[in-house]
Formats: sequence, C-alpha cells, structure tokens
Amino acid sequence: MGRTRELIDKLEEASRLEKEEWASLIRERTPEDAEYLFEKARKWQRKYYGNKVYTRGLVEFTNYCKNDCYYCGIRRGNRNAERYRLTEEEILECCRTGYGLGFRTFVLQGGEDGWFSQEALEGLVRTIKAEYPDCAVTLSIGERTYDSYQRLFAAGADRYLLRHETADEGHYRLLHPAELSLANRKQCLFHLKEIGYQTGTGFMVGSPGQTPETLAQDMMFIRELEPHMVGIGPFVPHHDTPFANEAGGTVELTLFLIGLLRVMFPKLLIPSTTALGTIDPNGREKGVLAGANVVMPNLSPVSVRKKYELYDNKICTGDEAAECRGCLQRRMERIGYELAAARGDHPDAAA
Repeated sequence: MGRTRELIDKLEEASRLEKEEWASLIRERTPEDAEYLFEKARKWQRKYYGNKVYTRGLVEFTNYCKNDCYYCGIRRGNRNAERYRLTEEEILECCRTGYGLGFRTFVLQGGEDGWFSQEALEGLVRTIKAEYPDCAVTLSIGERTYDSYQRLFAAGADRYLLRHETADEGHYRLLHPAELSLANRKQCLFHLKEIGYQTGTGFMVGSPGQTPETLAQDMMFIRELEPHMVGIGPFVPHHDTPFANEAGGTVELTLFLIGLLRVMFPKLLIPSTTALGTIDPNGREKGVLAGANVVMPNLSPVSVRKKYELYDNKICTGDEAAECRGCLQRRMERIGYELAAARGDHPDAAA
C-alpha cells in the first residue's frame, strides 16, 4: 500500500493528521487514491445518512456588500454589479414556494448589507419560524458581533454558514483587503458554535496563491473547529474582480477534499455546490459520489438570480424553483440517491 493510502487510513482511524501529512496527501494523490478514498467516504455517508441528499432552499436576498474581497463578484468595488434587495414579502414568498416543493430548510444568504437592521433580520427570522415551525432557518450574512449572533439565535435561527476561505494568514492577505482579518473570521466561527448554532465553514478550492500547505492549514482549522457543515467549491473567477484572469479551481481536487472531509468527520453535512455544477455538467453528482450529502437549489426570484453573481457562468439562474428541484431530483435518482424532504440536521445537533 502506498503512502497516500496509508494516510487516508490514518485519517479514518484518528480523524487527524499533521500538517506535513496533509500536504503530502494532497500533493501526491493519484486517481487510484481518489477512488480508494471515495469508497470510504460513501461507506460513512451511507452509515449516517443512507442514500438521502438533503435540500436547502437558497434565498439570496441582497447583493449589496460593504466588503471588497478580491475574488467576489458582489464586492463593494464592483461598479458594474446591478444591486438589489428583496422585500420581506418577497423573501416570505420564496419560502412559501419552497415549502410547497418540500424544502424544510431555508438559507437566507446575502452580502454584508447594513441596510437590513438587526431588528429587521430578527423579525424576518421570527416570521419564518412562526409560519414554518417544522423548518430550519440558516443564515449566511457574514461577520457580526457576538451580541448580534446571540439575538438572531434567540429569534429562532438554527444554523449559520460562514466560510473562512483560508486558514493561512499570508494567503488570507492575498485574497482580502487590509480592513478584514482572519483572526476575526475565526473568532466569529467559534462564537457561533458557543452560542449553539449548527455552524458551517468552508473554503474555495484553487483560489489564487493556494498550495498544499495552505490547504493543510484549512483542514487542520476545520479539525479544530469541529463544525457541523463544511462547504467547499472550486474557485471560479469573476470578470469584474482583480482575479479575473486567474486560473480556476478543479473539480478533481474539490472532490478529493470532499472525500477527505467525509472520512475525517463522518457525520458532516457537506454540500455539493453550485460552483461544482458550474464547471462540470455532472459536478454535483460527482460531489455526492465523493461524499457530499446536501444540495442547495435556488428559491430566489428568477428576476434577481443573475444579479447575485459571485463568479462567472453560474448555473440555474433562469430556472423556476420547481424546475431546479425537479432537475436535481432526477440527477440524484440517476446515481442511486434520493432528495429528502426533511430538515436534515446534523445527527449530533438537537433539532
């Protein structure tokens, strides 16, 4: 047995590796090693989730953002972005549509937009939870204070997604302007866990400057955080950013890292992301076969979907919600999985 497979076995047994072992595993992988890994990943996926893939209804409610991250299409500095904000009624209509289609988790995602006050966000969460008490509400609205997170949790939010993007300080500086801080990003994630959220993090695969060593730090940070969810997808350049001409990430490495995450934390909730489906027509299916168990169809109004453009050529920007879900259902059935109409909580998290 080669060194790479020995490291995969060690990860499965101990759920941790040293930094140089992570870097070696990532650098020296082969297609055969990947198949060995994916078999293990599917074993754990099936043990805890059977053949179920959970759906999250994504509502992209604002594309205004105060931040200027160099990789993001809705960054503050992009003067070509066509900005929008959904009204509370529009957001609730998305949830009504989603509920009728079988969604039992709604993900409210947006840029860091101060126009939505703390009170407005709390009221929105309360309203959704009152109308749909059997549903989970996930927020993905960036870095906030402990008090803000605490109050949103008290209002009924169940989960929070905050991708750390990179756990390496030098790499972080390459991707973000000076006013943003990796230390604060990490602190926010630990605050979310402490408060009681089912907490999700993640990173882009193949972002400019990323190396096996920076990826090793990502995996070690995730091991330290012990999140409930990890979302990773390939870096896809956006034409109105400083990284417009950079090479994108690969499906191959993204899948390998999904497999490693599943083996390290067998109970993780791992999305097979839209970005995977954007750069490979069968990317989301491949993600599930590598160990992912969540998909996030878009519930946003079709009129705004093209405007929430984090990266170029994003898929499903013209489909109605029902078309999105129906298409995904058929895709999952073709590879032996079924879309589950359930909240899809982490097995260790209280509903």
